[in-house]
Amino acid sequence: MHVMIIGAAGMIGRKLLERLVADPEILGGEISHFTLVDVIAPTALPAVSSTMVTANLAETGVSEQLVLSRPDVIFHLAAVVSGEAEADFEKGYAVNLDGTRNLFEAIRREGQGEPYRPRLIFASSTAVFGAPFPDAIGDDFLTSPLTSYGTQKAIAELLLSDYSRRGIFDGVGLRLPTICIRPGLPNKAASGFFSGILREPLNGEEAVLPVEDDVRHWFASPHSAVGFFIHAARLDLEMVGARRNLTMPGLSATVAEEIEALRRIAGDKAVRLIHRQPDPTIARIVAGWPTGFSTERALKLGFRAETNFDDIIRIYLDEEREGRAP
Repeated sequence: MHVMIIGAAGMIGRKLLERLVADPEILGGEISHFTLVDVIAPTALPAVSSTMVTANLAETGVSEQLVLSRPDVIFHLAAVVSGEAEADFEKGYAVNLDGTRNLFEAIRREGQGEPYRPRLIFASSTAVFGAPFPDAIGDDFLTSPLTSYGTQKAIAELLLSDYSRRGIFDGVGLRLPTICIRPGLPNKAASGFFSGILREPLNGEEAVLPVEDDVRHWFASPHSAVGFFIHAARLDLEMVGARRNLTMPGLSATVAEEIEALRRIAGDKAVRLIHRQPDPTIARIVAGWPTGFSTERALKLGFRAETNFDDIIRIYLDEEREGRAP
């Protein structure tokens, strides 16, 4: 089995690679080779057969070259994140929409000769939904995004459904919760502070909180996110049906509940490292995001996530600070 990870240098991409290498038959067949793609040079694991590609899907001809090797499973994780997509309109559409369309079209053209129909797992987002929201968004709630990032992801979802319907590839779109706690340095996502107010204090560093304590959001750990992608890659698509985009399970919690979980695990000293500095732009973006979901379809299909924030923090401590495998 040949597996391609687009966005392989990102946090989820790296963790996904590690999990697949640790269990090379986890997708239902032995993985013999990886193609790792990113705009910055991805890192291969020792003694793993890999092709490294530094490239941008938005550039002409890149996707066509990538699919010449006909990977069996493609994980499409690459994206310009929410805050950056809102700040840089052209870049957001070039990468999140045009780059994704380029990939889909390259697969279509590759299959016009000898048949080629890979499994494609696409990282979407709950940003495809827009206010006004019910207390819990169900599986039949319409997509009406209020950000450029959400719009780009929603269009890509429609394309994925249509290309799958026409048999061009077997696609599954995963609307990810905000992934928390993200290890490493902060990124440009508007949601980055949700991780920062936990990660930095846990590492003895100060953190900035740009929104009010009563802001509620939808979360899952990086460990769960990797599990979502692996489960989607081996899912029986007859069970999924024609509606190929799924909202992933997660945990609905307020900033205050995050902070109290931090207090229980790391004490008052860690909590005192959080400094409140309101940011109207971040607050406006976050206010347009949903706060809770009823993910019955995903749960019935076997997707799972954490149910309390204490577990999310413990997963971070176990996997990142103690150096354990994801």
